[in-house]
Amino acid sequence: MRPPEKTKSLNPDLLKEIYDQVNNCPYFQLLSMELKGLDWGTSHLEAPVKQKHMQPYGMVHGGVCASIIDAACFWAAWTKMDRDAGLTTVELKVNYLAPISEGLLIAKGKSIKTGRTLCLSEATVENEKGTIIAHGTSTLMVIESLKIQGQPKGPKKYL
Repeated sequence: MRPPEKTKSLNPDLLKEIYDQVNNCPYFQLLSMELKGLDWGTSHLEAPVKQKHMQPYGMVHGGVCASIIDAACFWAAWTKMDRDAGLTTVELKVNYLAPISEGLLIAKGKSIKTGRTLCLSEATVENEKGTIIAHGTSTLMVIESLKIQGQPKGPKKYL
């Protein structure tokens, strides 16, 4: 049996910079997605359902759910990575479980395994009532040379 994984506390000063940078990036702005919380191995993102998210049948397009799942998986894995390591998604699997046409998409990501070259995360998207809208898993590749554009160089990642 493996010993439990040691958790680390993320530096709130760095998190403030990350939230500002991520929430103002063009893709998050395009989808009205917002990174709301990060903790060791977990992430929390939200996106209010808007007209721009709708497909012709009046429901949120699956690509919106896939995007928020991808982001939630990424950020959950990021919390457990070395500050200088980058990540990129190499596989994304999404199950669509219920339609949504109004309200709020709430994504909770969880890191399942962090490796030297690959990471595995999962995320669930719910509405405000707790109805599961979608679930997905993501395999992410660790790339040492990949950096977040304009990544803060100030505060250390962990306390």
